[in-house]
Amino acid sequence: MSVPSTDSSSVRQVTLPVAVAIVVANMIGTGVFGSLGFQVMDLPSGFPVMLLWILGGVLSFCGAVCYAELAAMMPRSGGEYHLLREAWHPAVGFLAGWISATVGFAAPVALNAVLLGEYLSAIFSVPGMVFSMPVVLIVTLIHLGSLNWIGKFQVFFTSLKIGLIVVLAVSAFLLGTRQPISFLPESGDFDLIAKPAFAVSLVYVLYAYAGWNAAAYITGELRNPQRTLPLALLLGTGLVTVLYVMLNAAFLYATPIDAMAGQPEVGFVAAKSIFGDRGGAVMGLLISIGLISTISSMTWAGPRVTAMMGEDFRQFHWLGRRNRFGIPVWAVLAQTVVVLLLVATATFEQLMQYVQALLTLSSLLTVLAVFWLRWKKPEADRPYRAWGYPVTPALFSLMSIYVLFFQVKEKPVETGWGLVTLLVGFAIYAMCRRGKKNAGGVTQG
Repeated sequence: MSVPSTDSSSVRQVTLPVAVAIVVANMIGTGVFGSLGFQVMDLPSGFPVMLLWILGGVLSFCGAVCYAELAAMMPRSGGEYHLLREAWHPAVGFLAGWISATVGFAAPVALNAVLLGEYLSAIFSVPGMVFSMPVVLIVTLIHLGSLNWIGKFQVFFTSLKIGLIVVLAVSAFLLGTRQPISFLPESGDFDLIAKPAFAVSLVYVLYAYAGWNAAAYITGELRNPQRTLPLALLLGTGLVTVLYVMLNAAFLYATPIDAMAGQPEVGFVAAKSIFGDRGGAVMGLLISIGLISTISSMTWAGPRVTAMMGEDFRQFHWLGRRNRFGIPVWAVLAQTVVVLLLVATATFEQLMQYVQALLTLSSLLTVLAVFWLRWKKPEADRPYRAWGYPVTPALFSLMSIYVLFFQVKEKPVETGWGLVTLLVGFAIYAMCRRGKKNAGGVTQG
């Protein structure tokens, strides 16, 4: 098995459209189809709800410009693993990579695969496992091939996802019955915005926007990464913001608030209101196609973290081995094994709950690194400088701190297990360092 360098031309084949597709596919999941029902319970007005989704896009944009600056400075795959080890300390980067390599990507892939099976099961009346596991295996096989074919696959299914969302939104305005709701400020709206429920709803909106940093995980595979990466992050985040605002406006326009309030599957409720009794099948098909795109993007991004760890630590060197296409084969297969185990055992929901706080902490430390490196290395080459600095990183950091506080307060058990996971990761990092020293090598940590 050949092992091309991550900086070689055989690896740097990913173009801007493909990178944007990865960002969009990572961001658009089931969150946008399920959170509106809980928002309108406490915020039964159009303007506050639309403001939530606009703010979510603004905050994601703030994070994207920060990641763009850092990744353009240090153009290597691995996402937070690489950025944090370079900005703060190798141990911090290792812990971020440890989370990504274990459940940070595998659990979301498993969740999306099971949901895909459930939606198609409802349409075709067969067990969901008939769809979920084969989809994971087929996507894995595709991601063992050439980057050219992987990119085409990703762009195709992401384009379908975008097209179906646009069709759904336009259909709501053309075919749906207009509801008595205004998207402009009305009496009492600012009182609703001042309620704690608004801040709580924003937390879940930010979950729906998660994934805006996806292109940073494949930096080493991008053509001209100093230019392509910032554009991919910003264009992808901007496009998703427009789609989210448009889709939620369409739901509010064509669906009674009373019918959506408290419903976890508000997408099905809205589709039935727009298309009639067949609306559920339409929405199920829409989400299923979208989930293929999401599964593919995470199958692409996740193994790049473990591959970079394999290149940096000899104990995991096998994870960094690449085939003739430049694909980290063993890293892809290792993540797929974890995904299939989670799909089979259905234990990933608990994993997702405790990993969220760790992911929030990881992105917070990454954005704070913009401040740190601006002070520590003011003369460093920055092909892209974060737009709106220092306001944009400050806004993102403050909101992340609030979200992290909320997660710890509401999920103390899950965040406690997250702390245990970090301790296990640190113990493994310490053993890796000790192993290198005992072998007479020079540790990179």
